[in-house]
Formats: sequence, structure tokens, C-alpha cells
Amino acid sequence: MSEQLPGETELENRPSVEAKALRINLNKYIYGTFAEIGAGQEVARHFFRSGGASGTIAKTISAYDKNFSDNIYGEEDDKRYVTEARLNKMLDHEMQLLEERISREENPKKMFFTYANTVTTIDFAKKFKGHGWMGIRYQVDPKQPYSEITLHVRFHQTEARLQQEVLGLIGVNLVYGAFYKYQEPKKLLRYLYDNIDEDAIEIDTINFKGPLFKGVDNRLMSLQLVRNGMTDAVMFNPEGNNILPARELYKKNILTLRGSFRPVTRVNIDMFEKALDAFIHESEVEEEKTVVIFEITLSNLRAQGEIDEKDFMDRAKLLCSLGHVVMISNFKEYYKLVDYLSQYTKKQMALSMGVNNFVEIFDEQYYQDLGGGILEAFGKMFYNNLKVYLYPMKDDNGTVINSTNLKLHPRMKDFYKFFKYNGKVIDIFDFEEEYLNIFSRKILQQIRDGEPDWEKHLPEGIAELIKKNQMFGIKS
Repeated sequence: MSEQLPGETELENRPSVEAKALRINLNKYIYGTFAEIGAGQEVARHFFRSGGASGTIAKTISAYDKNFSDNIYGEEDDKRYVTEARLNKMLDHEMQLLEERISREENPKKMFFTYANTVTTIDFAKKFKGHGWMGIRYQVDPKQPYSEITLHVRFHQTEARLQQEVLGLIGVNLVYGAFYKYQEPKKLLRYLYDNIDEDAIEIDTINFKGPLFKGVDNRLMSLQLVRNGMTDAVMFNPEGNNILPARELYKKNILTLRGSFRPVTRVNIDMFEKALDAFIHESEVEEEKTVVIFEITLSNLRAQGEIDEKDFMDRAKLLCSLGHVVMISNFKEYYKLVDYLSQYTKKQMALSMGVNNFVEIFDEQYYQDLGGGILEAFGKMFYNNLKVYLYPMKDDNGTVINSTNLKLHPRMKDFYKFFKYNGKVIDIFDFEEEYLNIFSRKILQQIRDGEPDWEKHLPEGIAELIKKNQMFGIKS
């Protein structure tokens, strides 16, 4: 039997959008408003057409004119309307009106909701494909505080009409999922694509909050977006909330450090700090307009087989505790990462990487999927004045290896010299030599085997967190 809320009769749980809207409408206790800006009233339309909407919809509104919208929801300081801040104002305002106008005493069993979206579809020149924010604030118990799901979408179709249609579908899926799949957030996430071509739309940010989701960690939900192929990259802040990449990276100088961070070590932090110091001293870089990203790839998370969610959360929590922004991406190759970041900025970008990883990017086998091979990959990687800050390593003989004595395939030597002598590769010289003997794989094994002295190789406070929270399989 399908899960039922108070006030509904059993209804065949067909997956069509009409059946979902009808099931919501037939529940006499679900009651709320729809506020949609920028792409028509596409979500509300499905509920009207399915029948029985009079008992569900208190009001629909579409405040298209900016002046009219400002009079309802207030002005935006940055004069932008397709933002998370605008969405939150819409949810706040509409829920307040619902509470004021519908008496709880007269309707003690009503479960209130407000759905809202603020969207811009593709422009006439087809230069900007469009994107939007949507969310629902709701309850499944009239006596319970509100819970909330908000998300950001990017449209991939090239016609405004098609974008409007897919917005309507995903909106219905969100409302339906909020009421009937809230106990299984991972499934709720996948069901957002019901009846939708996966290539039509991208979800790159989602956040759950409120009593219904008190056990949900939004960093884990970020991971699901990439894992499910809903987006190529997600980001979350030190507080553990998912953040919109476009907002975080827009017109910023970007320094990225890729690693396993399993666990994060002193060498990771030394690499980050020395690279950042060099980066902000570049003539084109302003420190206040610079963002640093600690990136973990999906392929790294799968290195030991299937993704271990606890292992992922251990890494994420440690990086967040150090105050860092974290990205989870599906970019195995560095050029794909740089290509992605270039969507959001034309400012200076840089990668901080160790010699081992740097040598790997000159391996031609990684670029077999590109018609232009390694030449095309490096063209994409370095076209935006990218720089690489190279952290040295020690070889088996104890020799420090940097950009001047690293070993490449003979075919790659002249190719490498072009980038080296054009200032694209910069050695980090003021490194801590003692850190070159630190390897996260070795430390991880020491943690699991209960060996002593691993703590001294980690940043301050990290060892204590690992012990306290029983991370990485540590023996108690």
C-alpha cells in the first residue's frame, strides 16, 4: 500500500504528472499557494488541469512586473530577481499571508504549504540558456513547524517553451515528493526527474531543512546530485550548506586544490597556504575577490569500489572544520575542471598540485576521448591564463623533484617547455621539507591499525575530531 497522509483515500500511485497533481488535490488537508515569476504559471497549471484544485489552491500569483514584484516582496539590494534571496522572500511573504487569512482554529487539520519559483528562461539571442530557483515550505502535521526544500536548476533546452514545460514537471515532482517521499530524501531527489529527459535540466544545488529533515546532511545530498548525474559539480560551505557554484565563483579569481583528503594532512595545508600566498601576489589578483576550492572527484571517492558515504562525510567534515569551501565534481581530467570554472569567471585561475599529479596530465592516454588529444585538452586548460603552482616531491633517493628536474616522456619534453618557459608553471620553493615525507595513504593505514604518532602529521585539531567522531575506521 502506498504511503498516505491524513485525509486521503487510497489512489493508484501512477507515476504520471497528472496522477501526482491529482493525489495532492484529493487530499482535503493539503492547502496552500503558488507564486511563480518568470516562466508562466506552469506548476500551478498542472494542479488546475488535474481537477479538484479548489480544495488545494488558496491562491496563485505571478508578479512579472519588477515594480509590482518589489511592492509585494520588497526590493533587492543587488537588483537581481532570480536569486535564492528572492525565493526566500516569496516563501516568507506568501506563507505569512496564508497564516493571516486562513484561521487555524477553523481549519485545525489543514497542512499549509507555499510553493514558489523565480526563473529566467533562454533569451532571444540564445546566449544565456536560463536558470531558476524553486522551493516549497510546508508541513505534514498541522501542529508541526514548517520544513523546506529549495533547489536551483539550469535549463539545457534551446526553446523557452520547452523550458517552461520542464519547469512545470519538476515543480509538480517537488510538491509531490515533499508530501509523499520526505521520509526518503535520496529517492525524493531521483524522483524530481520523473517524466523529464535527464538532458533537459540540471539541478546543481539543493538544501533540506526543518523538522522533517533533521537527520539530513546537505553535503550528502550534494554528493547524490553528482552521483545521480544531475550535475557535474556541487559545492558546500564550511557550515555544511550547499551553495550555488555560479554565485560563489562569479567574476572571482579561483585557486583549486584537488586531493583525496583522506585525511587532510599538513602537506595539503602547506600546499594550499603557499600557493595562495603566491596567487594573491599576482598582479591581476585581488585577495578580496578570490575563492579557494578544495576539490574531491567522484572517481577518487570510488577509488576503493562503491562510494562509502561515511568515508565521504569524514573527509567533508574535516575540511569544513578548517573553514574551507569544498567541491565534489565529476571531472577526472583537469581540463574539464578548468572548462567548468571558466563558465563563471574570466579572472585569473590557478591549480595547486603535486609533481606526481602534474606529470600525469602529460599522459596522452587520458585524452583519447578528444579529437585533438592532448593538444586540445591543454588548449582548454590554459586558454584563460591558467597557472599551476607546483608543490615538490622526494624521489626514492631523497632528491627533491620540481619543475626543473621532473621526468616526462621524451615526446612531451618540448611540449612541457612551452608552458614552463611561458610562466604557466610556478614552483613553490618555500615549502616545509619535512612535510614531503607525509602521505595520507600511510596515515590512513596507521589510523586503522592503531599505530602511534600519526596525529603530528595532521593540522591542529584534526586528530581530535577523528578520535571523537570515530572517523576512517579508527580503533576505539
